[in-house]
Amino acid sequence: MSPIRITFARLLGGTLLLASITPAWAAERAANALKPGANAIASAHHLATDAGFEVLAEGGNAFDAAVAVSAALAVVEPSSSGLGGGGFWLLHRASDGRDLFIDGREVAPAKVDAKAYLDAEGNLDRDKSVNGALAAGIPGHPAALVHLAEQYGRLPLKRSLAPAIRLADQGFALESRLQSMIAIRRDVMLRYPASASVFLRNGNVPELGTIIKQPDLAKTFKRLAKRGAKGFYQGKVAEMLVAGVQAAGGNWQLSDLADYRVKEREPLRFQYRDYQIVSAPPPSSGGVVMATVFNILEGYDFGNLSSADQTHLLVESMRRAYRDRSYVLGDPDFVDMPLQRLTSKDYAAGLRAAIRLDKATPSSSLPEGATIHSGTDTTHFSVIDADGNLVAATMSVNLPMGSAFIPSGTGVILNNEMDDFALKANAPNAYGLVGTDANAPAPGKRMLSTMSPTFAFGPTRTAVIGTPGGSRIATMVLLGLLEFMNGKSAEAIVSRPRIHHQYLPDVISTEANALSREDTKALQARGHTINDSERPWGNMHVVIWDRTQNQLSGAADPRSPVGSARVEPALLGKH
Repeated sequence: MSPIRITFARLLGGTLLLASITPAWAAERAANALKPGANAIASAHHLATDAGFEVLAEGGNAFDAAVAVSAALAVVEPSSSGLGGGGFWLLHRASDGRDLFIDGREVAPAKVDAKAYLDAEGNLDRDKSVNGALAAGIPGHPAALVHLAEQYGRLPLKRSLAPAIRLADQGFALESRLQSMIAIRRDVMLRYPASASVFLRNGNVPELGTIIKQPDLAKTFKRLAKRGAKGFYQGKVAEMLVAGVQAAGGNWQLSDLADYRVKEREPLRFQYRDYQIVSAPPPSSGGVVMATVFNILEGYDFGNLSSADQTHLLVESMRRAYRDRSYVLGDPDFVDMPLQRLTSKDYAAGLRAAIRLDKATPSSSLPEGATIHSGTDTTHFSVIDADGNLVAATMSVNLPMGSAFIPSGTGVILNNEMDDFALKANAPNAYGLVGTDANAPAPGKRMLSTMSPTFAFGPTRTAVIGTPGGSRIATMVLLGLLEFMNGKSAEAIVSRPRIHHQYLPDVISTEANALSREDTKALQARGHTINDSERPWGNMHVVIWDRTQNQLSGAADPRSPVGSARVEPALLGKH
């Protein structure tokens, strides 16, 4: 069946094609490329960082390390990513300066029916969209690992998967963050024997330090290592996945798995002053949102404004970027989008003209739109290798522990990304956010995301950056990029207190100490509503290459108790 395409050409005008790579950028980077001579990895778990360095020590490159880190996180951070989920991998290849985007996002099964997620009264049934088999899209994570290894790595897939297989077989000690995620999803996991057997002990949340072993997951990884994509998407694993999903009320078929394909896409690129930004294109909204905000800010002498004025302009820019996100963006294989127009300087100038420095713009006064959610339980890692190859990767299963459902015999905890679709137009999802036809489910369609793995190439430094955080991902990365452009260290970037506005609801969310008391009063006087001192959010991991000193640095978000950033010299003869 050929996909139905939704066209928004008339909405904003302009060409419908994504801007292609600027040849001068790639040529300049390749011609002038230094080699760091060291490796840097920052990830959400020290065991995943260790896995990446293990394969680098075996002669692997950044792309092999990305396979190892992705796979290890699937074992030790199952609340956030895994073989039953999906993700985006942004790559920079030093040998020719090429940037590319690997889209391993989940897709809707062929038998998807939005009505299946409604109750007898026609209202969205939250239990069906977030818990169990019906909530799961067809995973893309395994296919992306195979693609990375076969197309860009130096090592055999089985070597890069070895650390994950070992961690699944031998187990790892339960830490506080995963323990809290298991507690959140305990009641749902009790419905599914395979899930409860792995993550609960006699029906209870395990104590800290409990060794979590996943022998079925190890077997699935071994089949993937031996047979590549066929080891997951065909054969015994596929049969167990489909049988388990169907027995639990889902609608997967063997053909859904066999037909899954990774997509290589052109990254979204834009320039802000002296910085070239490379980020995620649709089906992520993150790159478009950031391009819009930066293009608006470029019209101001932003660095010389007061902190209250800077925050006001950030919020007003975010408000407008998220309004566009709400009803224009979707899967590019199904929806035609005016991306060049949305990311153009002229379009930003028009948005800027309606911004007043002394007064907030109520979201209700802007043309109607509706914000779409992307999952909050996500993970990110960043890599720079000794040759200057870069990887920024953001992966997700959506809510904590995904759907909380493991099909028997697979060890694979499935995502609940179907809730990222607009299953009912204008009906709120798990986070009270709503969507439109651009993000309606269809067979083989990818749900919209906000995951925003990003590179920033400045005059003297290069950054690899990203974070989990649902609809707040793009604004967190944007704030991190501003810190990077101001010359801040990796530690300062990941530690910055965060603010966020997403058009609807019409409030500024802030972490504790993100705004001074004086700035809060000044913003409120302009008409802003502020929800301050919220719990911390995000889990940002950054690596930076200072090209003037030819030195690498990295930092893991202090909000995470197990995040890890390391820089190590490359072994001679191994790169």
